[in-house]
Amino acid sequence: MVKATIKLIIVSRVIAIMNQKGGVGKTTTTINLGHALALAGKRVTVLDMDPQGHVAVAYGLDERKAGLDKVLLDSLAIDDVTIAARDNLDVVLAGESLIDYETIAEGGASRGHKLRLAIENSKLKERDFVLIDCPPATGLLAVNAMFAADEVMIPVSSDYLSLQGLSKMVHILKRVEVLSGRSIKLWLVSTRMNLHRRLAHEVRRRVLKYFPGRVFKTVIRENVALAEAPGFGKTIFDYKQNCAGSKDYQALAQDLLLGRIA
Repeated sequence: MVKATIKLIIVSRVIAIMNQKGGVGKTTTTINLGHALALAGKRVTVLDMDPQGHVAVAYGLDERKAGLDKVLLDSLAIDDVTIAARDNLDVVLAGESLIDYETIAEGGASRGHKLRLAIENSKLKERDFVLIDCPPATGLLAVNAMFAADEVMIPVSSDYLSLQGLSKMVHILKRVEVLSGRSIKLWLVSTRMNLHRRLAHEVRRRVLKYFPGRVFKTVIRENVALAEAPGFGKTIFDYKQNCAGSKDYQALAQDLLLGRIA
């Protein structure tokens, strides 16, 4: 009797976390959501596409090490620059030369697909989640992230300028969908939420109104510990496990896993 062999095919969820407006908690969300998913038993890799290299700092890693700069500029394999950061959590750093990719002129349209191809030819497809921390801009690095991602998560802080940034991001995302010939799932998360401010609730109300079915249930509250933790090379779970910030990012991870929306 011949036994049938069943091969389990793992499909990673590749999520670009981005907003062209700075100060909305983009990197904070990437590093802490990544760790929260890892603590929930998921295998996660965080890619730092922001030349500022803050992911390395937040995880307590050496930001001078090679990373996506070598992948994009020198065609090095992602697997060769992947670093284990926590249990179930790997990181690919930005690298000191990543900003140089923004000025690449040769290669035409293929320049925007370099990251996607690198992911497809790596072991990242065996991970449960790949989170991409994107720069606060819409240049070539951000375009690479969008072409590589199946989903985009936009952190929206509780101010009106953040709403303007959201509007521009959605417009850019639609253009990328047309160019790539595929749809990209959009998620929104309320960040830096001061529950005592009327403006914060008004901004969230507007986001819920204009993006029904796309806003996660959990809001990330303004929390001093979230700002302090990277200074010690720690995520919120390393720094203060029982604070509001850790509880919020644990809840956000469950929103993502279970599809919980507001």
